[in-house]
Amino acid sequence: MEAISEEEIMEPVSPTGQYLTSSSLSIYILAVMETQLPIIDDSQTLPLLHNLFLPINPRFSSVMIRDKNGDKKWKKVEVKLEDHIKVPTFESGNNSSNLLYDEYLDEYMSKIAVEHLPQHRPLWELHIVKYPTSKGMGTLVFKLHHALGDGFSLMGALLSCMERADKVSLPFTLPSSQTPKTPMSNTKGLFKRLPSVFLRTLSDFGWSLLKSNLIEDDQTPIRSAAEDTKTRHINISDVSFSFDLIKEVKSKLGVSINDVLSGVIFFGIRLYMEEMSEKSREGHSTALVLLNTRNIEGYKSIKEMVEKRNSNSAWGNQYAFLHVPIPQLTDSKYANPLHFIFEAHKEIAKKKTSFATPLTAMLLDTLRKLRGTEAAAKYLYSTLRNSSTTISNMIGPVEQMAVANIPIKGFYFMVAGSPESLTMTIMSYMGKIRIAFGVEKDFIDKQLFKSSLENSLQIIIKAARQIKA
Repeated sequence: MEAISEEEIMEPVSPTGQYLTSSSLSIYILAVMETQLPIIDDSQTLPLLHNLFLPINPRFSSVMIRDKNGDKKWKKVEVKLEDHIKVPTFESGNNSSNLLYDEYLDEYMSKIAVEHLPQHRPLWELHIVKYPTSKGMGTLVFKLHHALGDGFSLMGALLSCMERADKVSLPFTLPSSQTPKTPMSNTKGLFKRLPSVFLRTLSDFGWSLLKSNLIEDDQTPIRSAAEDTKTRHINISDVSFSFDLIKEVKSKLGVSINDVLSGVIFFGIRLYMEEMSEKSREGHSTALVLLNTRNIEGYKSIKEMVEKRNSNSAWGNQYAFLHVPIPQLTDSKYANPLHFIFEAHKEIAKKKTSFATPLTAMLLDTLRKLRGTEAAAKYLYSTLRNSSTTISNMIGPVEQMAVANIPIKGFYFMVAGSPESLTMTIMSYMGKIRIAFGVEKDFIDKQLFKSSLENSLQIIIKAARQIKA
């Protein structure tokens, strides 16, 4: 390896960034934007990337290298933007101008989701798909390595490259994320509950240790438990719900938006599992719910995020996993599907008020210091593999976005590279909730899973509307 001068080093790669680029894990984020107009002229792509995207963070112009001590660092390089832009060509025997390319795009997304980005250039790509689908006249796919930052950081970066379609001069606004206050939200309540919080912390931390090391979820229709996960291909699909419907259920039940969405997902998962195998309705399944550990509301400016002294909104990977059991489906749950929402509310609230999450982070850091990054990465891999799914949630703008004067009709994201058979993401945009899912190819039925989620929401809405005000 050539000698590297100190001047060339930008910054050390964070511990989480090292875990996500280890021999055990390589995780990517796909941000998918469906355009309202055809993408005919892409000549603005290079100047937009050069003038808006690259200046956001030095990592977008850096590669990951090892210094003379073997430590991973970010090294600034000259970016050849042409190498990062991909414009696929789809072949079709049908020359009809009305042809939609949904299946072609699905196959392309499945392909790029599992491909590793070259390590000799910055870890991102932009895919410009100029073919129409049922969801848009064209599709833009940003593929970014998770080591560059978490969803919060990367979402802030993408929004800084966009402008409002209606009024360019105005900033984006985000939907309210206020949630009902818990008893732990005041100091007196905290001191009164210290004993119960201590016991809960011990219980949650102990369970987290067991789940990461010894106990894995049952093999079910959503978990193949396959050993070779690195060659696994995924299919990506999604469902779209009205934000107003979710808020209606929230108001009826007095819970948060995230509680409702988690309940809809859990109930939908169980409906799918029973459809595939009735005996799996009581299978032990766990979801890893990703929690943003920043103590802030909404996205901060890029300058604030990159500035290290502003730790509350700092750029990087700042998230934690909550182990949340997926409620089992019994006959009584058909009579009261709202049970799934109340269970999600109870479990997530309990885990947020324990200190198991920071203890787990300390354990991972201690493991890294004593046994090295690869050992810590294997622990994280085992945590993911032993569960049945991960669920991550992002808030998008209320107003329509536009890039290069092309309005964005739809917007969602997907996480690729996780060892589970099922990965789920939630995105709000323009009054819609988009639940996307990546499923193990030839194992999970994509269409049946989609209809199960749609049925779940309809059943839950019907049950919520029966509650008298």
